[in-house]
Amino acid sequence: MLHIINKSPYDRPAFYSALKTGEGAILLIEDGVYAAAKGGVAEAKLKAATDKFKFYALTADLEARGIADRVVDGVTLVNYAGFVDLVAEYKTNQSWL
Repeated sequence: MLHIINKSPYDRPAFYSALKTGEGAILLIEDGVYAAAKGGVAEAKLKAATDKFKFYALTADLEARGIADRVVDGVTLVNYAGFVDLVAEYKTNQSWL
């Protein structure tokens, strides 16, 4: 399953809820990319879950928020075409609000 998260871990629990679902992939978009920031509130949880999940973050959203140079190791950066490829690759997708 591909979990698509667009809310900041500073604001909503969507990132943490997705981590409880088991395994798959997590795509961070919009304010959800804050979960991929080094030194951020979600860094430890993200690192601890790399054995269960593949993590992706949308490059344009990282750049728009000025954190493209602070991405946690293990997070794969994707562009919009990569976003589409991920949605097509995974049979099921869950957008978290």
